[in-house]
Amino acid sequence: MSTPIPAGTLRPTRTHTLQTDGAVEITLQDRDRTRPFLLLHGGGGVQTMAGFADLLAERTHSRVLLPTHPGFAGTPKAGTLTGVSALAEAYVSMLEQLDLTDVTVVGNSFGGWLAAEIALCHSPRVSGAVIVDGIGIEVEGHPVTDVSGLSPAELRAHSFHDPRKAPVPPGGGTGPSPDVAALIGYTGPAMSDPALARRLAGVDIPVHVVWGESDRIVTPEFGKAFAAAIPLSTFTVLPRTGHLPQVETPEELLGALLDLGNR
Repeated sequence: MSTPIPAGTLRPTRTHTLQTDGAVEITLQDRDRTRPFLLLHGGGGVQTMAGFADLLAERTHSRVLLPTHPGFAGTPKAGTLTGVSALAEAYVSMLEQLDLTDVTVVGNSFGGWLAAEIALCHSPRVSGAVIVDGIGIEVEGHPVTDVSGLSPAELRAHSFHDPRKAPVPPGGGTGPSPDVAALIGYTGPAMSDPALARRLAGVDIPVHVVWGESDRIVTPEFGKAFAAAIPLSTFTVLPRTGHLPQVETPEELLGALLDLGNR
């Protein structure tokens, strides 16, 4: 584990918009340190990853990039972004524009699928990936839960080991809920790619697949299948954790992430 940075020496988070090749506009939070991490949020939006981005930046000498996927939170979405692989290519282009190397990509849920697609781009700028309770593959006998018809209470019960840990947004509300329309814009109605598991055999960088033992959106058996499809993979189950480890057990997720870097 890296030595913690002394209090008062951290640069503030910058939020800016950049345009990649192909006229793709990306809104990006940049916690600027040294070693780069690219964090990719799931359907619940960038707020489900922001707290973990702060934790990662504060505990390590790291540059932490947290983009909002185009089309989420009212951001513009270029017409060229027709699927998950197209978004992955846009993020690789972003890394090239920023001239970053040795990047570790960390993605949760839909972001996990996206991290896998980035790994499949074989960019020399990406050295590893962490897939956290990802979706995207199809696993016989272990379907992804359809969250579109769940009540807020049911969604919390499926997403958290302890639903009481679900964050309450400022001003009240029911906590993070998926932007189904934005998701389907990338994934299609099935929210999966039947060919993804087969294609994952082509991943040639180390991948750590991390799963919450209490995830009822995609169960740990789904996670085992995800890891089994990737040649250089490690599989870790986090106890007392649901679908959003970065929200519910961020310290445990941080430990798993840093363990990957020490291997």
